[in-house]
Formats: sequence, structure tokens, C-alpha cells
Amino acid sequence: MKSFNNFLLFFIVFSIIGCKKSIVNEMEINSNWTFKKEKDTVWRTAEVPGTVHTDLLSNNVIENPFYRLNEHDVQWVDKSNWIYQSTFSITKDLLTKEQIEMEFEGIDTYGKIYLNSKEILTTDNMFRRYKVDVKSILKEGDNTLKVVLESPITKGIEKYDAIDYQIEVSDNDLAEIGKVEGKKKVSVFSRKAGYHFGWDWGPRLVTSGIWRPVVLRSWDNFKIDDVFIRQQIAKDSASLSASVEINSHKEIEKSIIEISVNDSIVTSKEFNLKPGQNKFTIPFSIRNPKLWWPNGMGEQYLYNIEVKARHKNHSDSKVNRVGLRTIELKREKDSIGSSFYFTVNGIPTFMKGANYIPQDIFLPRVKSSNYQHILNSAKDANMNMIRVWGGGVYENKEFYDLCDEMGLLVWQDFMFACAMYPGDAAYLESVRQEAIDNVKRLRNHTSIALWCGNNEVLSAWERWGWKQKVTKEQSEKAANTTWKSYTDIFHKVLPEVVEQYDSDRKYWASSPSSELGVPESHTDGDAHYWGVWWGKEPFSNYNVKIPRFMSEFGFQSFPELATVNKYTIPEDHDIFSEVMKSHQRSSIGNGTIKEYMLRHYKQPKDFESFLYVSHLLQAYGITTGIEAHRKNRYRCMGSLYWQINDCWPVASWSSIDYYGKWKALHYGVKKAFEKTIISFDDKESSDSVAIYIATDTLKNFSGQLKVKLLNFDGTELNTWNKDIQVTANSSASYLLISKEDLKKYSNGFEDVFLSASFSTNNETNCSNEHFLNPFKELELPNPELSYDISENETEYIVSLQTKNLAIGVFASGNFDENFSDNYFNMLPNSEKTIRVKKGNISSIEAFKKELKVVSLVDSYNTEL
Repeated sequence: MKSFNNFLLFFIVFSIIGCKKSIVNEMEINSNWTFKKEKDTVWRTAEVPGTVHTDLLSNNVIENPFYRLNEHDVQWVDKSNWIYQSTFSITKDLLTKEQIEMEFEGIDTYGKIYLNSKEILTTDNMFRRYKVDVKSILKEGDNTLKVVLESPITKGIEKYDAIDYQIEVSDNDLAEIGKVEGKKKVSVFSRKAGYHFGWDWGPRLVTSGIWRPVVLRSWDNFKIDDVFIRQQIAKDSASLSASVEINSHKEIEKSIIEISVNDSIVTSKEFNLKPGQNKFTIPFSIRNPKLWWPNGMGEQYLYNIEVKARHKNHSDSKVNRVGLRTIELKREKDSIGSSFYFTVNGIPTFMKGANYIPQDIFLPRVKSSNYQHILNSAKDANMNMIRVWGGGVYENKEFYDLCDEMGLLVWQDFMFACAMYPGDAAYLESVRQEAIDNVKRLRNHTSIALWCGNNEVLSAWERWGWKQKVTKEQSEKAANTTWKSYTDIFHKVLPEVVEQYDSDRKYWASSPSSELGVPESHTDGDAHYWGVWWGKEPFSNYNVKIPRFMSEFGFQSFPELATVNKYTIPEDHDIFSEVMKSHQRSSIGNGTIKEYMLRHYKQPKDFESFLYVSHLLQAYGITTGIEAHRKNRYRCMGSLYWQINDCWPVASWSSIDYYGKWKALHYGVKKAFEKTIISFDDKESSDSVAIYIATDTLKNFSGQLKVKLLNFDGTELNTWNKDIQVTANSSASYLLISKEDLKKYSNGFEDVFLSASFSTNNETNCSNEHFLNPFKELELPNPELSYDISENETEYIVSLQTKNLAIGVFASGNFDENFSDNYFNMLPNSEKTIRVKKGNISSIEAFKKELKVVSLVDSYNTEL
């Protein structure tokens, strides 16, 4: 019996060892790091992943560069070389492994790396992952890893001076603030995030650092390097294939590759491995697949697909979460020009979303909670697409995992924006390897919808006068050299990589553009419309400048006062103070906000009111654009505003400020992106007001459209009712109201407004209000707002009541959480309840003391 028990124990232990999931050991080298300026003698503690700036900040060497004008005092940091060093221990057992590699997932940017005093690697691309075999260099016990980071400015100037022509770069490269020798714009010479050198919404803080993990990886026999899951979806079955790359140390016969779907093995194949890289493609299928849908269209079902390679008691595996769906970019000739829209699972889908920039100038500071907040905010605002803009970075895996889970499709730019670029062989090869790295890293994410070569580079060359400037001021040869670099990168290198490594997805060379190498138009391709803001055109132009797909448009606002107080002192509270101007990077910024504001609103009475009205202004302008795009969906099939987030506290185009506070714009787009909306079309040239309904629902539905003409105390002057049937996935005008009829009740429209609602089964489906005059011309009474406050275990609850019309009701205070709704209108004699998580406010008494509720009338100086 004892012998049997021993045998059973041996069998169990052997089975556990034989069936263990992976034989690849990983160790992150993330502790014991110190750093110093190259010529200094004092070593200070450092964090890896991290940056030089954040390490200097945590060691009290520099002050917070976001506060007041401190950014200008730290421009010396990027002119220096920095050394990082760590000691880590290696066991004798680990050294027995047949293969040991060290991977640097992100070095920013110019690095010379030494292991035990031996140089093992030189880096020059922030976006690449670098792997190096270190088995022969490691030793038992303590090992020293040293990373020398060379100044990106010094390296950039070397490259700038090495060519005999000048490369065009936008004014977003803030070389003057950066105190760069000769004000040379050197950003384009380094494969580094462009926004670090400044942008018209960002600071000039050119970082260096080990910004992603350093991993030591060891294994015997073989490991799986990569798995790519490809798919074709039919009605009753999904045909898939797994392209598997296996790195083997030696020849191994009769290894097994198994593919499991949700823990059930669906296929198993036998292969022989040869030393080095081995590539296999294994087909498999899923019957009656559950489809993945974008946010608002259905479930985001994700299959766990595991690929496992094993031989005897030796195995390795990789698991990917994959949503089954088809996505196609449709480019078809029509009566207007050529379409530009996406179909998902065969359904034409209006893309509702925003452009995304990195969430901090110091990238390692972006935590899981930050990703959760921004992407949950996008989902909550009814978005289904995020554009990852080309002047930032290819985001962390967590970002794309969350997009997969939340149904947020990703328009993925390659990292090029608003500049021309070098085209020498070394640069092109670096770009090629960067593209391969990131396409392979991201291609299994269901959310990736499109690869786009660049942001506004073609527009800059063809439409911003750069081509003519280079030809006139330099030479035709310089212009030809510049354009050849462009075509080499965006018409050859990048599309070749996409075709080779992710051919099921489309590549679009430049945003915006009409065709390959053809600048944008409003009849073909995608468009960036900046006539509003840069062109000072009126918001009403959004109703006539309708492209096929609007991938950028925007208008600025300031953050709310609670945020502004985090980077200013009271003496700074003037929009034209030095601090407020420094936290505004658009060359026409604060004055343009004021100019547009006075077109639509009365002069605010004070600084706090100015910030508040800037929010109302921004929301009014951008939701006008979104509604215009949705009303004209026969022509336009996408509305991605600029931008959802900030990388520091600043006046900008964002709908969510740096500290996560929703502006009026985010609450506005949440309503404008609802599945079904009512919108008014009130062109000056028209003698009628048209009422539209736009919907993304996939089934026809019917109900009652009701429009009321009200005065500001709620008196009903006229009503229009109409029973209608709404066609699925469409937009149409369902009612016209004569302006002459409206004038019977108010000739100047200064005391009336239209309120529209659509109801199905006596439940309001959607509603909207329309004012027939600019807000500044409305004779608004005191709304006589009142409110009660209560609480539950996790929230404070504010129950509001109003006697008269209240426009832009805003609940504020020093709260770190967002209200469930804000900046909303309240109809006369109505009630509304809003909620906010308790967050940093610990008691209801403190909440009552902190809470402030205002409406548009409160921003006026009533004494004037």
C-alpha cells in the first residue's frame, strides 16, 4: 500500500511538472535603480519605468513644471546626458537555461546600454522594443546594468547640421521655449514622441528615460515568440488561423501545437522544430460564433484563444482575447465623390468619437486608473471610435485591452505628425522596424480598425505652403528630396509593413486626404475642418462644410476654476496674465475664445464666469458640428472631434481636463452621440426651421414627434405634433416650422425657444432645445433655481428645481469626481436630480459648504 502511495505521489508531481503552462521565466528589472547627470558624482534614487524629469522631481531637484511658469526653468534637463544604473541578482539555476535574453520595451531615446561593463545595445527609437542575448555576459550573483541616455537635443542638432537642406517642421516644435541653439527645430530627426517638443496644447518638456519595462527572460528548448489570429466570418461559422512563430534552441521532432478556445481544445498538430525561427499556420474554426460589436450596437464578446506548444514535459503558450467581427473601410464612387465609411459585421456604422493624445507629458505616470477613466468616459459618452493621434505614442497594451472590452474601435496613426521627415536609409530602416514591432504587437486587438500613416503631413506639404516655400527659399532639389522621403515612408515602407503583417486591415496614408498623395476635399476621403477656430469662421459653417468623414474639428475652452487653481495663484486670474498665456499654446488662443464668446454670449462678469462661459461656448460649437454630421449621414459617416483629453493642465480643445474633470463639452457630446437624437436645422437662408431625427438603431421604429414654442416662464405658445416612422440607421427631416409663423408669437425671438421631444410608447426617447437668437440677445429672467441635498452610502444627491428656464446649469466645487450630469438646460417649472461620488468630500456638511450651483444668468454683471 505504501509503495502504491509513493507511486501515486510521484505520478501527481510528474503530472504537475509535465503539464505546467509555460517554461519561460520572466524577471522585471524594476528595482535598485539610481541615476545621475553624466558629469555629476551624486547618485539619486530612480524609478524604472520612469523619466529623468519625474526622477528629478521626486528628488526635489526641480519644482513641478506644470505649476505657473516652472516649465521654463527646467529646459536645461534635455541638454544633458543622464546615466541610470541597477544591480540585480542571478541564481546559478537561471544560468543553466539554454537561452537568456534581455528585452527593453521602451528606451527614450538615445541609449548606450552596458551589462557588467560590456556594451550590449545602442538604441535610437523610442517606439521600438529591443532584445539582446545576454547569456554569455551574465554571472552568478550581482550583475550591473547601466543605461547612458544621450541628450535628444544634442543628437538632434548633430543630425540637423549634417544635411544640406532644411526640413519643414510646424511651429508646434517650441524650440524658442526650449532654448535650443539657433532655435533649431530638431524634433523630426529623432524617432521620439513629437508632442514632447511642444504642441499647441502641450508643454515643451523633452524627456529621456527608461519609459517601459526591462525584462530578463530565460528558457530551455523553445518559446513562442508571436501568435497572430486571423479570421473570416460567415453566417454560421468563423474560419480562423493561428500564425505561430517559435524560437527553438535545437532540433526537436514531433512537437505538438494545440489551439484551445475558451479552454476547449479545437485542433492539435504535430510539427518538427529546427534551430532558430519556426513559422507555422494552423487553421481552426468556431461554429455559431458570437460576434463582437462596437459600443451601442451589441455585446463585446471576446474569446480566449490559447496556442500551446509542447514536447514531452516542456511547453509554452500564449493567450489572446479575440472578438469575432468584420470591419471594412468602404471607398466607393457615388454622386458626391467617393465614400469613406466603415462597416462592422456588414452594417454601415456612423463613427462617433474623439481624438486621443497621451495622458501625460511624462508617460510612465499614466496609471491603470487613468486609462479606465478616459476610456470609460468615452464609452459613457456613447462613443464607438477613438483616434490615436500620430504625434504621441503607440499606447500600452492596457489601452487596447480596454478598447476591446468597451467596444471602442481604434483609428491608429503611425507616429508622424505635422512635419516632413528625413529619408536616409538608416532612418527608413528604423521606421520599418518600429512599424513591424507595433503592428505585430497590436494586430490581435479586435478594436484596431485602421492603420493611418500620418497626421496632416500631406496637408502641410500641399496646403500649408510648405512645398512652395522649400522650392522658393531652398531649391527644387530640396523639395524633391523632401517629397521623396515622404513617399518612401508613407507610400512604401508603412503600407508594405501593413500588407505583410496585417493585410486584413486597411492602410490610409495620411489624415486628412482624398486618395493616396491627394490632399483632402469634402467629397472624398477624410477631412480636418479648422475653418472654425483657425479661420475664425462661424459655428454655423459646420452645417455647410460637411465632409465624407470628419476626423478632426475642434474648439477650445479653459479648465474649470478648481483645475486652474492647481497651477495658478489668484494674481494670475486674468486670461491675458503671463501664467494663463503660458498655459495656452495656441498662437491665437485666449483672444480667439474671447472673440467667439462675444459673438454668442454677453461679457462674463469675472474670471470664474469667463471660464464657465468658455465651457458653454465650446460645447455649443462642437455639438453643432456633431449634429450637422449626423443629420447629413447620407454624406458624412464619422465625427471625431479634437480632442478628448489633456497631457497637462492647460486651455485646450479637450472635453476632459488633465485632472479628469468633464467639461461642458463632454456632457454635450454624450447627448449628441446618443443612439437617437433630435436636431434643428436653422439656416439663415431658409424660411423654415427643420427638425431632424438621426438614429443608429438597427430596426425601424415609430413614435410621436412633439415640438413646443415656449416662453421663458413655460407658457406654451404653440405646439406641433406628428406621428412618424423612423428608418433604421438613417437621418431625415420630419417637420418644417415656418419662421413667419413663429414671428406671430415673438417678432424678435428674444423671449421664446423651441423644445422638441420624440416619444415611443409614451416614454421620451430623446429631446432637445433650440434658441432662435444668440444667447446674448435672449432676455433671460432669473431662473429661481433651488436645490436639496441628500446622500446615500457612496454618493451625494442634488435635487434641483427651477421656476423659469435655466440655461447651462453648472454644479461645481473642489470635487475630484464628476457629476452624473452638468452644464444642462432645465425647462421652466421642471426638476432634475444629479449625483456625484463622495470622493474627496467626507461629509454632507462639507459637501453643502463646497457646492455652488449657477446658470448662464449668474455669469452676467446685473449692475450693467
